[in-house]
Amino acid sequence: MTVARGAALAALLLVVAVVAIVLLSGGGGEQYRLVFQTAGQLVRGNDVQIGGRRVGSVESIELTDNNLAEVKISVKEPYAPLHEGTTATIRLSSLSSVANRYIELSPGPNNAPKLAANSLLGVERTTSVVDIDQLFNTFDERTRRGLQDLIQGSATQYAGRTREIGEASKYFSPFLSSTNNLVRELSSDTATLEQALVSTSRVMSSVAERRDELSALIGSLNTMMGAIATENSGLAEALDELPGTLREANVTFVDLRSTLDDLDPLVNASKPATKNLARFFAEFRPLVDEATPTFTDLSEFVNTAGPNNDITDIVRQLPKLQQVGSPSFKHSVDAMRQGQPVVDFFRPYTPDLVGWLRSFGQATANYDANGHYARALPIFGAFQYAQNADGSQVLNPVSPSQRLEGIRGDDRRRCPGAASQARPDGSNPYVAPGGDCDPADTPTGP
Repeated sequence: MTVARGAALAALLLVVAVVAIVLLSGGGGEQYRLVFQTAGQLVRGNDVQIGGRRVGSVESIELTDNNLAEVKISVKEPYAPLHEGTTATIRLSSLSSVANRYIELSPGPNNAPKLAANSLLGVERTTSVVDIDQLFNTFDERTRRGLQDLIQGSATQYAGRTREIGEASKYFSPFLSSTNNLVRELSSDTATLEQALVSTSRVMSSVAERRDELSALIGSLNTMMGAIATENSGLAEALDELPGTLREANVTFVDLRSTLDDLDPLVNASKPATKNLARFFAEFRPLVDEATPTFTDLSEFVNTAGPNNDITDIVRQLPKLQQVGSPSFKHSVDAMRQGQPVVDFFRPYTPDLVGWLRSFGQATANYDANGHYARALPIFGAFQYAQNADGSQVLNPVSPSQRLEGIRGDDRRRCPGAASQARPDGSNPYVAPGGDCDPADTPTGP
């Protein structure tokens, strides 16, 4: 090697060393001490970030005299020194490794006094991470066992079907769009929908009022089918029972006239839906052609040699079903009548539900604001919105003893549209006539 090449190589190494020192040193920094209730599996060398950018690292983790975690961090310039009002939160970027923890700093306002080097931020200024095992520990043993069975059952259910699941996921977005369109159509003509529900309720009421006649008809049909299913000599017995059946059917058909009158409003409301029946039947024709073998084997399905293996045996069990099912009609009518107030209460909230379905696909994303793959990170009321005397808006940390207060929902009586801030035109929140919601129950903040 010549002297010139040696000098050039030395100069290159010197430049690389200078660049490395400038890039890695970060121009110096300050050290601070943070006290957490738990270090949350932090390790030395974990990042310290502000707004998703690395500004320092974890230097050491020690245990205090009162069994708290004291974490010493270093913050590089120009982000140091920090100011009073700074808060710290332990976060995890993913659940794949215990080392994917970092400390996120929320700096105090620049007009606040600066924090001296080696200053201490107590637990009132810090928030520990909630690990998934801590969340599971809040469940009782029965709930944990049920969750374990659910996860294992899901794994068994989808084992070997990954390709089919991938193909099915392509239809999830169209499903949401179709559901959104259906709900929009239902909400656009609530009068017709209400009329259809009322007409259906009247039909069910009329059927329930004539349950005795229907029960007698079913009993007679059961006797007739049982006679037909026996040997040919039993046909005479079936014919003997037929006059009684016809008499019972005559009474039922006479009473059916009033039921048909109640069906007229439903039929009139259904007429607009018949415009596309021609196209429906054209597309339905291939299904009918494929169903021909099913009807060919219907005789075997009706009467197969052996006990308890065909529809004849099923019909013989209908009287027992009638005894159990008759009281259910009355209870169903009562349930519909008692559920009407619930429907009346829920109807004003239909725009809120439709808005949620419309915006659901737009509100989700695969990556969060820090560029990490999105994971569930439950943080229970760690901050509270507040406004300073000078008009600035900040988020103040909530003490650990009060963080779970925000989870309670039994004291909410929000009106329709109150999930978002009130509009200047006063269109929300909406107080429905006779509603018992609280129009003052609105979200905080601007």
